[in-house]
Amino acid sequence: MKKAGKKISGFRMWLLVWGLGLAGQICWNMENQWFNTFVYAKIGKNPSIITGMLIFSAAATTFATFFFGTWADRTGKRRKFISVGYILWGIFTIAFGLTQFISRDLYVLAGVMVVLADTVMSFFGSMGNDAGFNTWTNDIMTDKNRGQIGAALATQPVLGTILGTVVGGLLVGENDNYMRLFIVMGVFVIAFGVITMFSMNEADDVAPSVRGSFASQFFSVFNFKKFFKLKELVLVNVAVAVFFIGFNVYFAYIGNYIIYYLGYSADMMGIIEAVPLVLAMLTAIPISMLINRNKHIPVVIASIIINIVGLLIIAPVKNTEVDPTQMFNLRIWLGIFLVGVGYIGILQTTKVWTKQLYPKDSKGQFEGIWILFFVLIPMVGGSILGEAVVKTSGEQFLDEVSGQMNYIPNGNIYFVGSIIVALSLIPFLLTAKHFRKRISQEKAE
Repeated sequence: MKKAGKKISGFRMWLLVWGLGLAGQICWNMENQWFNTFVYAKIGKNPSIITGMLIFSAAATTFATFFFGTWADRTGKRRKFISVGYILWGIFTIAFGLTQFISRDLYVLAGVMVVLADTVMSFFGSMGNDAGFNTWTNDIMTDKNRGQIGAALATQPVLGTILGTVVGGLLVGENDNYMRLFIVMGVFVIAFGVITMFSMNEADDVAPSVRGSFASQFFSVFNFKKFFKLKELVLVNVAVAVFFIGFNVYFAYIGNYIIYYLGYSADMMGIIEAVPLVLAMLTAIPISMLINRNKHIPVVIASIIINIVGLLIIAPVKNTEVDPTQMFNLRIWLGIFLVGVGYIGILQTTKVWTKQLYPKDSKGQFEGIWILFFVLIPMVGGSILGEAVVKTSGEQFLDEVSGQMNYIPNGNIYFVGSIIVALSLIPFLLTAKHFRKRISQEKAE
């Protein structure tokens, strides 16, 4: 790997950017999507378990990002956090699948163990991906490559969703073989942890940032005075939190909506999501060009509107209007495509946008603040709202074998999600003044 001035460049850099990024996003996709269908298939059709998983895993993710982000800032190193984190992430992904062997008679114990296993997996996933990999990409970002890195980081979740749903669906198959899925995905993530150990170089302009004891430096990030002085960063993070609260209302239930409400099989579900998202992903190229031209505000506004239109196309679809033996349904595919375009636009733009605003001596810790607004707040708020929508307005029936009430999500999750997504327009519009002022100052310099 060659070094150019202060920054790393070259083939191996991009190999790691894409390899680690995709491995991480595929694993996150599996957690956010297949773990939820796993619960419905192997434990019980109860959204309360999914809510518990989302809340506790989000808390573990946030704590781990702050903790390991502080540690990484103090050492000025990222590689060991990425490598160890990815290896343990893969191991506990495999371990998660073992919860299916708990007797169905021990319903409460099974639910608790699922939540616990997901929490531990998320903790180490955040160590490797959020505190390690995301901070490393910040280290190597320059004015020349920020659009390309932003495009990579934004398209990776979509590629992860595509690969995760298609390959995941094929691995699970019609016989619900989730253990096969978890083993394959776990080994894949472990492999990239090992590769990182031997192939990653650190950015040479990152110096250790030690400010007092570890505890004082760790808790200093919770003194939000420094954060709230960065008004543009605050508003972008608030907008991200609102958008992704709406996103989490419906996203956690998409798989169960397609499988248990519309009636498609798990392998068909992967294709139904993948094809529209492949097309949506093509928009990342023009979006990256707009980002490089500092067109952040119009991109996020257009993305929100497109996302809302997609959600409102899907929401009215009834299961009586869908033939689950026919994979193509224009309304569902068009809706997913537009939702994907909006999602890519928001994620791609805000990832680059926030990284430009981080203090140079606290990049790792400010990744923790990003996780706070991107993961913790949205997953807690979105999951609670999503569960309420599913339980109050979804399909319900009593499972005579387990005696448990089953809840199936319907299109109402998209209606509610679209309303919350629309509210994110307000803080995004409020950033315009601060954004234009900063860009003018940068041009003047």
